[in-house]
Amino acid sequence: MNAAVRKLPIGIQSFEKLRKEGFLYIDKTAFVYELATSGVPYFLSRPRRFGKSLLLSTFEAYFQGKKDLFKGLEIERQETDWLEYPVLHLDLNARKYESVEALVSILNQHLEIWETLYGDEKKDRSPEERFLYVITRAYEITGRQVVVLIDEYDKPLLQVFGDEKLQTEYLKTLKAFYGVLKSADRYLRFVFLTGVTKFAHVSVFSDLNQLTDLSMLPQYATLCGITHEELRRDFKPEIAALKEQYNLSEEDVLEQLTNLYDGYHFSERSEGVFNPFSLLNILSFSRFGSYWFQTGTPTFLVELLKQSEYDLRTLIDGVEMKESAFSEYRVADNNPIPLIYQSGYLTIKDYDERFHLYKLQFPNDEVKYGFLDFITPFYTSVGDDDNGFYIGKFVRELESGDVDAFLTRLKAFFADFPYELNVKTERHYQVVFYLVFKLMGQFCDAEVRSARGRADAVVKTKDCIFVFEFKLDGSAEAALQQIDDKGYLIPYTADGRKLLKVGVSFDAAKRNIGEWLFEY
Repeated sequence: MNAAVRKLPIGIQSFEKLRKEGFLYIDKTAFVYELATSGVPYFLSRPRRFGKSLLLSTFEAYFQGKKDLFKGLEIERQETDWLEYPVLHLDLNARKYESVEALVSILNQHLEIWETLYGDEKKDRSPEERFLYVITRAYEITGRQVVVLIDEYDKPLLQVFGDEKLQTEYLKTLKAFYGVLKSADRYLRFVFLTGVTKFAHVSVFSDLNQLTDLSMLPQYATLCGITHEELRRDFKPEIAALKEQYNLSEEDVLEQLTNLYDGYHFSERSEGVFNPFSLLNILSFSRFGSYWFQTGTPTFLVELLKQSEYDLRTLIDGVEMKESAFSEYRVADNNPIPLIYQSGYLTIKDYDERFHLYKLQFPNDEVKYGFLDFITPFYTSVGDDDNGFYIGKFVRELESGDVDAFLTRLKAFFADFPYELNVKTERHYQVVFYLVFKLMGQFCDAEVRSARGRADAVVKTKDCIFVFEFKLDGSAEAALQQIDDKGYLIPYTADGRKLLKVGVSFDAAKRNIGEWLFEY
């Protein structure tokens, strides 16, 4: 079948619509059957746009006994009874929660729908009382236990992340509402909650300790997302279209797809998966691009980084985190990394068995450069629209061998900082240098120092290798001398390209580059 006529389910969250309207479906129903027949209540954390809503919709169709929708899928070979249960599906996604009243209004909307089916005798009571009543009545009327599916349980909390007062009110409301799931346990057949993160202690999960958290269990690492095997097996026409569009071999196409959109690992020994939203977009339109990052700006993460004064360089190079930090997030901990991980901007890349430490890094190039592009305006004077322009200019100047123009632009880059940024610490300026060279890595081979014994930055162009050393309140001559004394050029002497060393002084008082010297 031609890729142009195949319908890929971009943004489709309804399993029934997907199946009835002929969209391609990556069969995850073996997982659905295994979880649905266990009788255990579950929680799953995954980043946005990872298919959580479609997963819950699939559970809903299964528990409603809609056998026809599952024709030809793995679950059809496993299920024989196809019993129908009462399903209460609470979707908190795609709403604006600007007040407690707005949150209660959304809960009420769902409650009113359920009450038309199972009775509204408690309609004047609190949301949690009405919820409990609906569950018990659904059980009594149908004679079957109730299925509760809650999609993006934490969406209201994340929307008011910086507002402590509102978040406290939301926590109080949601804790009471979700707490019903524990007291109503005997009436429940199946419970599944999804979200981005897991708020701890004073939050909703203190009353939901019966939930089994699937988020980091290796056997469910591919429950959401697309594996390499699924890509090769189910998207052959789309891969062929990419080969033709870009004049690449199949292996080159797969390599580019992997570098850009793969790399998510949700446990220490799990298979990596592709971001489904990005992958489906590129395969649908035969065009490489940044899709997932552009669908939402992680402003609350930037605020979290600012509040914690976390060293951005550590995050960019990869950070270690202890095992216990994954299971819950405490706002008061002043540690942004668990939430950044759970939001999908970092993923597990390595695991230290001895010390039970996880190494977290950007999953792929789409997320890495999307995050760096997004965060740069918060640390520099460059606006969103100028960011790519500046980095492109930096790269072109070095490719043409014009070191003076490169450093003059960098100097102007610092000079344009608004007043409030000019009171930043020395570390802030180090971070800005770091961002510039990291962003250049999109277009050329650029490294910036992450360990002692290496030059501050190295940029490789087609014809030349530039080795930079920046001296705080030191001379450009001293910076050049350090390149020689420390042997920073030695690793590149056999490369064959021209070597150029650049010594730069940085004036702490003026908060800017001072003089510079360079020599071959």
